[in-house]
Amino acid sequence: MPSLFFEDFVERDVKTYGSYTVTEAEILDFARQFDPQPMHLDKAAGAASLLGALAASGWHACAIMQKLMCEAFLLNSSGRGSPGVSEVKWKAPIFPGDVLSLRRTVLESRTSKSKPDMGLVTLKLELMKSTGEVASEETLVILFARRNPGARLA
Repeated sequence: MPSLFFEDFVERDVKTYGSYTVTEAEILDFARQFDPQPMHLDKAAGAASLLGALAASGWHACAIMQKLMCEAFLLNSSGRGSPGVSEVKWKAPIFPGDVLSLRRTVLESRTSKSKPDMGLVTLKLELMKSTGEVASEETLVILFARRNPGARLA
């Protein structure tokens, strides 16, 4: 039984979750499989690039963000899926050894007009480096079941 429902996502609420250390091996593995650009595959190419060193793919950052979100709250929620991600920004490179956490801000929370037993929650997710720098951010909407679908919202 989930412990988080639509009503638990209050607008302007900010929470930080998790700790994830990025390794060189996983950067290379991800790049080989999904984003084989030189700056993600080779130290020298990374050093010669705008990134300044071997760095994780932006898509790898998104995958790490998804993992942290699942572990933090999504797998323990009444989440019913998502109509999509509206924005992704890669703001700072992620290097081997970086320790990342997830910051979640609730931007909007509203009952679905077509499915009043559910609500739509717009979240801003930020992948944070231990230095406080934002490495990546995305804005997305997730559908959550309501705790008591028959109750009226205030």
